[in-house]
Amino acid sequence: MRIVFADLHIHTCLSPCATLDMTPRKIVEQAQKRHLEIIAITDHNSAENVGSVIAAAQDTGLCVIPGIEVTTSEEAHIVGLFENPSDALSMQTLVYDHLQPGENDDDLFGMQVISNAFDEVEGINRRLLIGATNLGLNEVIDAIHKLNGLAVAAHIDRQAFSIISQLGFIPEGLNIDAVEISKRMTLKKGRAFFEDLERLAFITSSDAHDLEDIGSSPTGFQMAGPEMAELRLALKGEKGRKIQY
Repeated sequence: MRIVFADLHIHTCLSPCATLDMTPRKIVEQAQKRHLEIIAITDHNSAENVGSVIAAAQDTGLCVIPGIEVTTSEEAHIVGLFENPSDALSMQTLVYDHLQPGENDDDLFGMQVISNAFDEVEGINRRLLIGATNLGLNEVIDAIHKLNGLAVAAHIDRQAFSIISQLGFIPEGLNIDAVEISKRMTLKKGRAFFEDLERLAFITSSDAHDLEDIGSSPTGFQMAGPEMAELRLALKGEKGRKIQY
């Protein structure tokens, strides 16, 4: 076993408000500079740049987990992490079918750029990705699990767009695989502050919308290697795999 450092919440320039330097190759380069071994691409309500980041990371040794950050009807953010890009894109299809209607305002939220692995622009996503879906928390989590994904309650310490900010608590029976503490609070402090949630796995990650934030708040995992299957075991604390608190 060894310690693997991961940042499981990174946006590309497809996400509203992400800077235009958040392109596939630059993300991979920054992750390597920060000595990360696993990253997850989790754009708001979309997974269209996941494949490009995976391609950009080919032969680098960096594990890129396909993901998506879904805004539920309660306006809480749930991160879905998947084994392969096709599952992330299947989740994207569901999200697009239930996304708030409207068109993105480039001047207000920034351009939602679809890039290839060479950082070339291949298209612009016009959907209102910053909006919410009409899918409830349980619907989103169940959909992630049906695709064999992991469901993480995002930045529960934030005052907006978290389960706790929206509901005031995390329902006892909510079938999430982990909760995320934002970079505003250390993982140790997060566990102490939310001591009533000790039953859940805690991680921390950058929620990066610009390059400098990537790797600013990584989680260390005791695992055999940087793989999604190993991450799944670590979140469950099984077979000697675990989170380094």
